[in-house]
Amino acid sequence: MDAQKLGRKIREARLAKRLTQSEVVGDFITRNMLSQIESGAATPSMKTLEYLSKVLSVPMSQLVPGDDPIETLTQAKTALAQGQAERALSLVGDFIYDLHDESDAIAARAHLMLARQFAQHHEYVSAATHARLAAERAQRGIYACADVRVSALSLLDEIEQS
Repeated sequence: MDAQKLGRKIREARLAKRLTQSEVVGDFITRNMLSQIESGAATPSMKTLEYLSKVLSVPMSQLVPGDDPIETLTQAKTALAQGQAERALSLVGDFIYDLHDESDAIAARAHLMLARQFAQHHEYVSAATHARLAAERAQRGIYACADVRVSALSLLDEIEQS
């Protein structure tokens, strides 16, 4: 994401909260610096982005350059479809954006895939950990999936009986 686009997002978030630049900056940065950031003339540090995220009540995932939540989910789904469960998990990570239902569904399937892989290689501790995580994530959100949960719990039973 370029400085112009980032600045525009920050300005839009500020205006949506009906705040002036002076109200946003407080004692953290100068009003002039915020003006430069909003116009794209300056790029904020991560510390400044964290501050603005907090003050504007906007998740960092919306402000951090290069992070597009929809694109991240698309990449995670593609990775999962290609059997790259670890990559899918790293992409969805601790998704705090409004798309957590989707990230939970992807994570549940990725954890189940990893649990099966570890079980095949007789790495039962890792398999059990991922099976538990799959079962937990499979019951969350609007995309909760009983099939994934049942598969994870069944695999967990098999592991515990081994």
